[in-house]
Amino acid sequence: MKRFTKILFVVFRILFRTWDLAANFIFQKVIYPKPKRELPDINDLILLDSATSLAAKIRHRKITSVEVVKSFIKRIEAVNPLLNAVVDKRYEEALKDAEAADELISSGRKTIEELEQDLPFLGVPFTTKVSVAVEGMALTAGLVKRKNMRAKKDALTVAILRKAGAIPLANTNVSELCMWWESSNNVHGRTNNAYDQNRIVGGSSGGEACLQSAAASPMGMGSDIGGSIRMPCFFNGVFGHKASTGIVSNHGQEPEAMGDLDTFMSTGPIVRNAVDLMPLFKLLAGPNVSKLQLDKKVDLSQIKIYYMEHDGGFPFCSKVDSDIKDAIQRAIGHFRCAYNIKASRASIKGLSRSFEIWATKMFAVEEAYSWSEELALRKGSVNLYWELCKWFVGMSENTLPSLGLGLSEIFKRELNHPETQKFLSMCNDLKREFQALLGDNGIFMYPTHPTAAPYHNQPLCRPFNFSYTAIFNVLGLPATQVPMGIGQNGVPVGLQVVGALYMDHLTIAAACELEKSFGGWVSPSKISC
Repeated sequence: MKRFTKILFVVFRILFRTWDLAANFIFQKVIYPKPKRELPDINDLILLDSATSLAAKIRHRKITSVEVVKSFIKRIEAVNPLLNAVVDKRYEEALKDAEAADELISSGRKTIEELEQDLPFLGVPFTTKVSVAVEGMALTAGLVKRKNMRAKKDALTVAILRKAGAIPLANTNVSELCMWWESSNNVHGRTNNAYDQNRIVGGSSGGEACLQSAAASPMGMGSDIGGSIRMPCFFNGVFGHKASTGIVSNHGQEPEAMGDLDTFMSTGPIVRNAVDLMPLFKLLAGPNVSKLQLDKKVDLSQIKIYYMEHDGGFPFCSKVDSDIKDAIQRAIGHFRCAYNIKASRASIKGLSRSFEIWATKMFAVEEAYSWSEELALRKGSVNLYWELCKWFVGMSENTLPSLGLGLSEIFKRELNHPETQKFLSMCNDLKREFQALLGDNGIFMYPTHPTAAPYHNQPLCRPFNFSYTAIFNVLGLPATQVPMGIGQNGVPVGLQVVGALYMDHLTIAAACELEKSFGGWVSPSKISC
């Protein structure tokens, strides 16, 4: 039986790879032959500063918060007509908040040291996805039935950033109810990649990662239940961190993650500059920061590095791009030359079943609503077959990926089904294997995604590629997406660095080190300042 399964996997892999190559040719040569459009130049140095640096300059009165907020408003207005990343904004309110921040600083009521301690991001604007509640702003989560809904109060993470002095500026686009890896919906439309508008930005935090890549926000926040921080950050060439399970609160997001879904989901930072990852993550972790070692200085010469260049052979995933394999080898080469660390190639066979493990864990959450109920706002359910018929004639409120997700629930098995138990057991085995492998000083380098940013709608032809990120959600492990430059297609490539449970400080330290060596974010615009 095992031999037959192996043969079947090989046959399916050959068939899928043939299909994938043909589809890619059609998208590239037939559907999207038009050249990309250049973004407006960056002509303001404020746009290139890290959020941490901006906060320090504002505190020391080298620049004002009002100047910073105005700079990013101007940049959003310049790039958004091309990108469609921002879907709601609070410019007037943000400028009033900025004036209040400047007044507090000039009043002298707090010393610079007190401001740094109590309000570390005073006067710095931030943006977040439109599924995260910001009081008074849209809270659509990309669902037509929610198009007129606005948040009555802040999500806990937004409240934390406000308490630290940061200023909400705008909300960014997502996929419908945040469950697909292209940010496109029937409320706000589709978001375009800053490096090539023919390509996707990923999902569900795609609008946010896109805005960061275009230098139109100094810092942002996303959430991740299957790769929704890491994939968009990968496609857009920026940094993103998925925390260890249970560290950052998901309260105040739509749709609400029920039961164990809340442990799979992780809210975290999306930034251009790796230096901003740690201070932002410390804040977002709230009281759970005590479970971590974020203040521990990492001696990079003492870490152990393991890697894999692909998942081991899931037949319905794309072949890993040579650019991405090269990025992993360049990262390994840096640590070898700089710290005399010899990386070890791992062989974790369970990763080839990542999709099945993730899907089984998601379906096994008994408290979760069905997708047809989520599409109906948990008030009854949507007839998915009828909606699919309406979609074919352009009359459905819902997107095709969303309807497909709902229909996939017909494959949901009972909890006591042998196949369910098999994949739940495989998940537990993988957790133990990673914990034993990585311990308290190991990191694992792995593709964030098998290919660079696909063309619009191309994810429909390769729907399971997200499994490269999704597996670490159900394993609960921390993972940091690291940009590693521009690939041969003119769009970013990168890798994810994974750690053992609560070893977030190691993955972030590795990201900061790789930024120093390889440059991190590469501007999609000409810099003329």
